[in-house]
Formats: sequence, C-alpha cells, structure tokens
Amino acid sequence: MSTVLVTGGAGYIGSHMVNQLLQHNYKVVVLDDLSTGRREALLGGEFVLGDFADVNLLQTLFAQYQFDAVFHFAAFIHVGESVNEPAKYYNNNFVKTFTLLEAIRHAHVNNFIFSSTAAVYGTPDYQPVDIQHPTRPINPYGRSKLMVEQLLADYHHAYQLNYAVLRYFNAAGADAGGHIGFPKTAHNLIPQVLKAAAGNHSQFEIYGDDYATEDGTCIRDYVHVNDIASAHLAALQRLKNNKQPVVYNIGTGRGYSVKEIVDHVKQVTGCDFSVKTCPARAGDPAVVVADPSLLMQQTDWQPKYSSIEQIVKDAWQWYQKN
Repeated sequence: MSTVLVTGGAGYIGSHMVNQLLQHNYKVVVLDDLSTGRREALLGGEFVLGDFADVNLLQTLFAQYQFDAVFHFAAFIHVGESVNEPAKYYNNNFVKTFTLLEAIRHAHVNNFIFSSTAAVYGTPDYQPVDIQHPTRPINPYGRSKLMVEQLLADYHHAYQLNYAVLRYFNAAGADAGGHIGFPKTAHNLIPQVLKAAAGNHSQFEIYGDDYATEDGTCIRDYVHVNDIASAHLAALQRLKNNKQPVVYNIGTGRGYSVKEIVDHVKQVTGCDFSVKTCPARAGDPAVVVADPSLLMQQTDWQPKYSSIEQIVKDAWQWYQKN
C-alpha cells in the first residue's frame, strides 16, 4: 500500500482528492491547518493539524512515514484578495511551498503533484488554451503559482524531483454522494447562482452582457471536482511510469456562458429567480476554455462527471444538504 501526504486535504479539492485516494487503496496522511478547510470534510485517512511549512512538523512526518508522493493543495486562491493582499499570497503560495519542497528534497520523496491554475496564462491570446500558450499572469495569485512551477523545474534539473503541474480551469460540482462539497464561503459562479435559486439572494447579478460571445456573457470551462481528483491520480501514475515532469491543463474543452449556467440551474433546481445585469468587471476575459488534450493523450484520463447537468445536480444536492 502506497502512502501519500496531502497538504490542504481538508479543503474543497483536497477533500475530494483524499476520498479518491482512499478508494484506490492509498494510505493517506492529511496535513491541514483548517484555516479554510473543514475537518468534517475528510472521509478517512490520518489527520495532522498543522502548517505545511512547519519545519519541525515536516521533519517528524517525513521521519515517521515513507511517502510515495506529496499532493499539494494548501494555497490561497482568491484573485481579488491577492491584488489587495499580495504579501499574503506570495508568502503562503510561494515562500511556504519552497519550505515544503526543501523538506521533500531532504526526505528523498520522489513525486510531487502541484495544484496550479489557469490564471498562469493571464488573458488568453487564443482559444482553447493549450499548454504551449504563453504564461503571463495578471494578478499575484497567478504569479505566485507560476513562481512555484518555475521552482519545480529548477528542482527537477538540480535534484531530480519528479513533479506534475495541474492547471485547473473552473472547478465545480461536489461528490455525488453528498458527503463532501464546496465551502459555504465559496465565491465561484455556480454556488452563487445556487444561493439565488435557494432564495438566499434577492436576485442574481450578471457582470456584463456585452462581451464578444453569442449571448454577451463570459464563457468558462467548468470541470467536475471528481474529474479534477482523478486527473491527479492519472498524473501520478504517469510520473511513476515515465519518470519525467508533466504539465497538464484540467478542463473539458467545452465552455458555458454565465446565462447558460443560470438557465441550467433554474432547470435542475426547478427554482426561478430574478437576474440583474451589472457593469462588467475589469480584467474578465470574454472566453477561457481549456485544451486538455495532452492529459488525455498521455494518460487514460477522461472527464466522466463534467456535463453541466451533472455538475449542477451534484452541487445542488450538496447545497441542499448543507
């Protein structure tokens, strides 16, 4: 039985990753300080409360366990906050990740799976966005993630660290069993529309309806959180087989507009609600859609749960239960 460490494993994507690892018979150790994660989101594994950059704690963990891989999800992720508090983002997402990597290097752990983001691309030059697209992040969040990607490349060259970088597009949905899902504080589009459907907002606000898209609203690529987790497992298997770093986009290659999401939520929930159009926000590209073909070509990964109907259905079930 392989043993893996999951940092930030009590968070949204981390908890779904832990669940899949357990289903695939991994022994899982979760390290989380619960600053944003929830202890009750973990369906198993061994939980360690602590900071992923606590050197003494890391030394203890690496002495106690022979980890086959480290999955790193412990990051701050809000773009707007990163603009207002860049120090918080560079410290947590880059400086503390450097500390973690040093502990991994000295413990001779061979495989590192990094949770990155499509924000490293900045405003795309073309669609769909493939791995060859230039990386030009436009906010501290994206820059902090790209800095780690560059650090990983240097660690591979100098220390032979084997790594996978997974650039998510729009994570969405919840586990179909309704046991784990997105946090109550989620600011993503689909949770906000669900709040309107549940009557927790007087109306839903669309920011901009004059973009260069068919219905005038922004288009994004939504991928189910369970498909994101399975992509990590596929990437780890690729690392073990190929012994070379990989960088993948995680998405579906299919985009949905804000208005389409609103319509799907109304249809799935059976709830009607009013919609108000507000001025567009600065920095929102009209279209961002992934090209995940490299991941599909090099692994057996396919998005199994990422139809928009399934995403909304699972997210609504989670929302109603919680």
